[in-house]
Amino acid sequence: MKRILITGAAGFLGSHLCDRFIKEGYFVIGMDNLITGDLKNIEHLFKLENFEFYHHDITKFVHVPGQLDYILHFASPASPIDYLKIPIQTLKVGSLGTHNLLGLARVKKARILIASTSEVYGDPLVHPQTEEYYGNVNTIGPRGVYDEAKRFQESITMAYHTFHGVETRIVRIFNTYGPRMRLNDGRVIPAFIGQAIRGEDLTIFGNGMQTRSFCYVDDQVEGIFRLLHSDYVYPVNIGNPDEITIKDFAEEIIKLTGTNQKVVYHPLPVNDPLQRQPDITKAKELLGWEAKIGRAEGMKITYDYFKSLSKEELSKEEHKDFSGYIK
Repeated sequence: MKRILITGAAGFLGSHLCDRFIKEGYFVIGMDNLITGDLKNIEHLFKLENFEFYHHDITKFVHVPGQLDYILHFASPASPIDYLKIPIQTLKVGSLGTHNLLGLARVKKARILIASTSEVYGDPLVHPQTEEYYGNVNTIGPRGVYDEAKRFQESITMAYHTFHGVETRIVRIFNTYGPRMRLNDGRVIPAFIGQAIRGEDLTIFGNGMQTRSFCYVDDQVEGIFRLLHSDYVYPVNIGNPDEITIKDFAEEIIKLTGTNQKVVYHPLPVNDPLQRQPDITKAKELLGWEAKIGRAEGMKITYDYFKSLSKEELSKEEHKDFSGYIK
């Protein structure tokens, strides 16, 4: 049985990856310090013989006993609210954490796939974004802690590949959504749905003409699975190129939820990207992958998930208390 370590296992995307690799017959070792993750996302796996969980911070030395065939590095705060509240932890998990895991991959002779992001392109001057585009990132802006952590992560990963011969893969993830996203985490889908369910106005930052391209989580997981098992070492965009303005998306949410909220506008945050759309030519050619699940289908599943949450969860205004982690 192949053994795989998945960091960020209790997070939104990490938990879905745990499910997929369990289903594929792997022995899955989940690791998370639970700073933004939640055990309820993986509690259904605890009874399984081919799953174990380590409560550990990967910015400290990482030890996993026994054979290890693969590592998926998905530990990181991933929403603007998170990385504005815990900027240093965000930088550390992308730098020190990645260094520790690359060292582990080298010792274990394991193949490692690291989760990069469309945020490496910053506020792009090229549209759609290809893997060859170097990006337009403000290194000292408020979002720089996340963008630069991920850019450094790509650099050190390639260095370990070229210098040490470690088998590495890099996925650049574009806006992904689905069940297990956290309400109030600052990302547009849980924000809009949470506001609609609670009967609040939908909040748009800027004029609403900025665009996003949303990829359903099952499609994203399939792309990651294929990339891990490919022979390609350079970054690959995995995302759904179906682009929509935030203003039009707000109208879709109002229609989906059957609510009658107003849309209110607030100033755009500093360095918030105005356009986001992946060029997925490489994913199609190298992996035979493209998104299959349309936004209407994916959003219905996601909305049903949020509706199933308890009233207490839906009414929470503060999604996470980071006071214990801020030093």
